[in-house]
Amino acid sequence: MAKKSMVNRDLKRAKLIRQHAGKRVDLKKIIASADASYDEKMAAAAKLQKLPRDSSPSRLRTRCALTGRPRAVYVKFGLSRSKLREATMRGDVPGLRKASW
Repeated sequence: MAKKSMVNRDLKRAKLIRQHAGKRVDLKKIIASADASYDEKMAAAAKLQKLPRDSSPSRLRTRCALTGRPRAVYVKFGLSRSKLREATMRGDVPGLRKASW
């Protein structure tokens, strides 16, 4: 089990990412556009830097939905390798079974 504080921190980051997603997209469009002047681009970059650091999607960590484990998480299933194996053995994951050759 991961520490509750780390799981809660990631939940807080996910909330901030959703909250500021529209602003970030708009500012990045201004920065990347060829039509915007240099001053507009610098102003947009400054506004982007003033947004909370945790509102950046790259700071979000994928975690297991059951245990909160941060490593070896299969994004498709949202589970860590050990919990995915247990769920597969129980037959809870449709279309997935243990390899045997």
